[in-house]
This record gives sequence, structure tokens and C-alpha cells, in this order.
Amino acid sequence: MSSRARVLVRLMRVNSLLPVTACSAADSILIERKLTRMKTNSFVRGMALLAALALAVPAFAKPFTKTITFSQTAKLGKSELKSGEYRLEIDGNKATVQKGKQVVAESEGRWEDRSAKSAYDSVLLGENGQVKEVRFAGQTRVFVFSE
Repeated sequence: MSSRARVLVRLMRVNSLLPVTACSAADSILIERKLTRMKTNSFVRGMALLAALALAVPAFAKPFTKTITFSQTAKLGKSELKSGEYRLEIDGNKATVQKGKQVVAESEGRWEDRSAKSAYDSVLLGENGQVKEVRFAGQTRVFVFSE
């Protein structure tokens, strides 16, 4: 089979509406370029859609909730937390601490990644009892308080 015949057969598979006899090799190259451009445009549009979805997903994420225990008195923001068990809820950059159903402290912070995973849940306190960060078992990310 000649190369022209192969191009025409290939062209017929891609777009059977074009008459076989009216196509030349130059026409098939243009059609192939057009198809390649269309594939590239579809790929770019698909990637843009995936990127938009990836950015939108954190907005729908539910808050991170964990039970933490203080063995000594600690300060979070302007509140003082006595030793005991509390519920920590982190929603985006806002942390809320509850004792039962009552909110006892609120503070702002940010998530940071560490090089190693934490072995257990822990609260890091500063010299004056101020809560600096909260580490979570099996995770490399920690929540660092801004105050």
C-alpha cells in the first residue's frame, strides 16, 4: 500500500465525512494539526477545571476536631485553661476550645508541616504557660497559634 493510500485510509477513520479523492497529503497534515490543537485545548481546559476544583475543595472541608488534655494550667489567647480535658476544633485558621458545650477560648493560627511525624497527640507550651502549638499523632502537620 502506498503512503498516500495509508494517509487516506487514516483520514477516513478520523473523519469519514471528507471525500477521499479530494484530499491531498497537505490537507491531511492540516487536519492532523487541527486535531492535535483540539486535543491540546481539551487537555488544557481539563487541567484548568481540575485546578479550580482542587482550590475549591478546602472551602468545603469540615473542621478538624480533637480531644486534648492539659496536665497543668495553660493560656490560650486571653483565656486561662485549667488542667483537664477539652475539645479542640480547628476550622481553617481559627481554633476553638470547648469544655463540654461551652466555648472557653478562641485563637487564630496556621498549619505548618514538620519533617517528622508526631508519635502522639501533644500540646507545646511556652515558658509562661502560653499554648504555642498542637501536634497530632501520626501527622507531620502541626497547628501553630499566632499569640
